[in-house]
Amino acid sequence: MSAAARARSFRVWFVSHDGGRLSGTLMPVRHGVLDPRPPSAFGPSEESVLAQLERRLLELEVGDDDSVDRYLWSEELLTRRIDVEVHPEGVIEGRQVIGARKIPLRLTYGYCQLATGAYRVVVPRFLWLFYLEDLASAGEVLRGAVATVLLGQAASSLFDFRHEGPEYAREWQPGALAESAAARERDADDRPELAVVSQVAEEWVGKLRRGQLPPVVGVDPAFEAARPLLDRHPPPSILLVGPPGAGKTTFVRRIAAYRLGRPRGKGAPRGRLYATSVDRIVAGMVYLGMWQERVLAMVDELGGENDYLYVDRLPDLLRPQPGGGTVADLMGPAVASGELPVIAECDDAELRWCRERAARLLDAFHLVRLDEMASAPLLELIPIYQRRHNQRVSLHADAARRLLSHLAAFRPDVRFPGKAFRFLDWLNQDMGGEGAPVELLPQGASEAFSRYSGVPTEILSDDVPAGARDIAGAMRRAVVGQDEACDVCGRLLARLKAGMQDPERPIGTLLFVGPTGVGKTELAKQLAAYLFADQARLVRADMSEYMAPGSSQRLLDVAPGVASLAQQIRKQPLSVVLLDEIEKAHPEVFDLLLGVLGEGRLTDAAGRLVDFRMTLLVMTSNLGGGTRVPGFGEEGAADHMGAVRRHFRAEFLGRLDAVVTFRPLGRGQVERIVELEIDKASRRAGLRRRGISLSLSREARARLAELGFDPALGARPLVRVLEERVVTPIAVRLAADPDYRDREIRIVTAPRGPDDLVIE
Repeated sequence: MSAAARARSFRVWFVSHDGGRLSGTLMPVRHGVLDPRPPSAFGPSEESVLAQLERRLLELEVGDDDSVDRYLWSEELLTRRIDVEVHPEGVIEGRQVIGARKIPLRLTYGYCQLATGAYRVVVPRFLWLFYLEDLASAGEVLRGAVATVLLGQAASSLFDFRHEGPEYAREWQPGALAESAAARERDADDRPELAVVSQVAEEWVGKLRRGQLPPVVGVDPAFEAARPLLDRHPPPSILLVGPPGAGKTTFVRRIAAYRLGRPRGKGAPRGRLYATSVDRIVAGMVYLGMWQERVLAMVDELGGENDYLYVDRLPDLLRPQPGGGTVADLMGPAVASGELPVIAECDDAELRWCRERAARLLDAFHLVRLDEMASAPLLELIPIYQRRHNQRVSLHADAARRLLSHLAAFRPDVRFPGKAFRFLDWLNQDMGGEGAPVELLPQGASEAFSRYSGVPTEILSDDVPAGARDIAGAMRRAVVGQDEACDVCGRLLARLKAGMQDPERPIGTLLFVGPTGVGKTELAKQLAAYLFADQARLVRADMSEYMAPGSSQRLLDVAPGVASLAQQIRKQPLSVVLLDEIEKAHPEVFDLLLGVLGEGRLTDAAGRLVDFRMTLLVMTSNLGGGTRVPGFGEEGAADHMGAVRRHFRAEFLGRLDAVVTFRPLGRGQVERIVELEIDKASRRAGLRRRGISLSLSREARARLAELGFDPALGARPLVRVLEERVVTPIAVRLAADPDYRDREIRIVTAPRGPDDLVIE
């Protein structure tokens, strides 16, 4: 009988032992390094062993620790024996040597021919699996495998290969369980595909059956409580309500696994579960009426069936689409009548937003609430998750506790267990590859989280000292002449390191006031570089663009392709937010900011909460600048603090951590900025590639400082002056002479006077 025609069944590998007792192991069709060991049993007879194995099969959580489908064979399995001679290791004069004496070993292996003509060869005692083009080579391959395993091992290792007794394979169909497996296969393969739904959705029950979805770990009490809902016919619509990371998507995967493994005796016919999103449904529908036609076709295909449609976020169903209307307008009646079972998810804020707009639609759903997982059960799941995904990397118990502490402190926008498993996925990629097993200790966990988040270890770890003075010193090295402002930032970040910041507010809220071009924006950049090791973590918004009534809503937009403030912080919640020229914003903007400053949260245009609690909010203003008189560092009557108090409302100022006044720059400070900018220029790729360094004469530094400072703009023109007077002439020389390399370029003033610069 061909493999295609043979019904799938189980294979049990029996080994005879002394006293007539038997051990039996359920043979997997496939076995990966991370797969759990197959079920086995020991007893006085085949019937006793098979009865134990049947109980083990019934205990398996499909899609969790193991899958019944992994043990279903359609090929006929035969056995052969092979004799292998090995040379055991010995000791001569204290040295380990491979002995000359031969010891015979006897192995029994199973084999079957596949539809492709190749052979699958298995040695169940050791979970070895080979695929051979010609069965005649099986003996040679197995002899080589045994020799490789025993190479360099002590002679006692031969005990693992001893011949216990006769070994043989038996085909087995354990009654109701075999019928359940066959029914699963018929449900998955015999039912016709849904033409429109299959274009925009993935069928998760089938993907689980084929091993294409990651398994879930642990037991979810909320899922166990919801099992009676899943046994109803027709199935009810379900709305999963919980914070990000609480396991809503994992809950849906559990539903798919439950549908795959549910025996027929539970009543309702087994169904499929299609996963999609509103964006996928409307993708490519550019003409009037196209997406509406697709939605109606999906309702027609799924209506009255036992299949679930998982649409991801519920608020997206209520979002207006091109051409008018929402997806909920077309799906809603079928959902409300029970004709179309839908699974959706949202958090509590989105639930309130949806109830205001579609209370009748929400009444059609059964609400299932998911709470954040506590740390104790999560600590038990972490080693299980790691053994399944990467056995080479493990976490010491203290390292796991420190990791959870870092995640709780620095990622409050996501809940457990989601944020822990996301970090572990990242860690397995970051430390992937081959090599000796690695166990992370607490300090190693802090270093790994630093790479993951960008937060420096001196902020993360109590083992690394970093006081306010040290942090302020790091700021001063890049921001010249603003020691007081750097001290304020140092104290703020020291509070973060000590874990003493208000957990329900941003890391810090600062208002920088002072003249133009004195370092307000530069200090914000340095805060991003120090706190997250990347100046790209600076999210910048020019408040002069939000002067008109209604313009504040652009900060909350969530449309595709829009880079609003809400979108950027949702994408990267660990950021420094810079709001330039805050005094120019419309009063509506300040109404929005009150929630951010006071509670660390903002509600976007789709009703979702955006978490600002791990942002450092910096606002800049030029209010209060007096009339300048010529010269460095000279300024007329400037009353920045008075202007700030007159312009901003008291409730706004009361939510700030500090209002920081920036001072005008002196001549020596501008010259120091020239040195810093020249140092930055010397690190550009074109100069480093040619081995060229830059140096400045004292006169050239003074000349550039004079040219780059403007009484009205401060040091802001300096970058342009350096580009025109230094960088561009050097670039012209390099472009004209490919051999110009490995030297120092000096910038000096012309011999005839200080008016011109010379590149030597």
